[in-house]
Amino acid sequence: MLLQHFGLKHLPLSKESPEIWDDGSLTSLRESFQWLLHTPGLGLLIGDPGVGKTATLRLLTEPLNPHRYRVIYQSDTDFGRVDIYRALGRALGVEPHYRRAQLWKDLKERIQDLVENKQVLPVWILDEAQNLPPDFFRDFPAFLNFAFDSRDLLTVWLVGHPSLAQTLDRVPYAALASRIRVRYHLRPILERERFAALITHAFRSAGCQHTLLSDSGLELLHQASKGCPRQAGNVLHTALRLAVPKGLNHLPDDLIQTAIEALR
Repeated sequence: MLLQHFGLKHLPLSKESPEIWDDGSLTSLRESFQWLLHTPGLGLLIGDPGVGKTATLRLLTEPLNPHRYRVIYQSDTDFGRVDIYRALGRALGVEPHYRRAQLWKDLKERIQDLVENKQVLPVWILDEAQNLPPDFFRDFPAFLNFAFDSRDLLTVWLVGHPSLAQTLDRVPYAALASRIRVRYHLRPILERERFAALITHAFRSAGCQHTLLSDSGLELLHQASKGCPRQAGNVLHTALRLAVPKGLNHLPDDLIQTAIEALR
């Protein structure tokens, strides 16, 4: 009913949106992502919750040729290190061994077979990586060591909150930090003009040619969300829901404020 009421294909700033907004700020990340496909290695993507890290990587991986790249996305990271490797094994079609040494051997042989015999590069995305156990960070450099560390056969993206970068910069994890080829910090959209462009794009992508908000309502949304797309989407979705029983075809300022307060 909500979508029909406003003539929308999907909610603005929702997971159903077929594309994410990019005013050119993601160019560097796109280039870095492509670089790590051509020269495999380790990338680090950090950002506050809700700024669009996962959505951006989903956008970047969707067009990849499955005959050339095996994308493994893993967000269940708050487990023991062996559980993490076992999940990778299942994704690669390896029977997970209960002993870590044998599991590592089987995994590395499978990765080498994919790259050398099938010309398929595994791309392992570890989301919520700030939750990974410390012993994983310590021994992961050894796992990435192929043929006397003369080859890189796996592209890995560690994705998480800014605290992840602080963790990896600590002395115990220096070996892993030294392997990071790309560091990218995805930030909230603090500039008002850019935020307005984000909201305009979100509504147009959803099938509406205008934002349904006044300039003052847009400012309320900007301040409440602090430039975070997910939080802005939550406010908009709540406001749209509240507007339907009132028969409104726009989102007045007082409705935006009510939505903001409902989410506190």
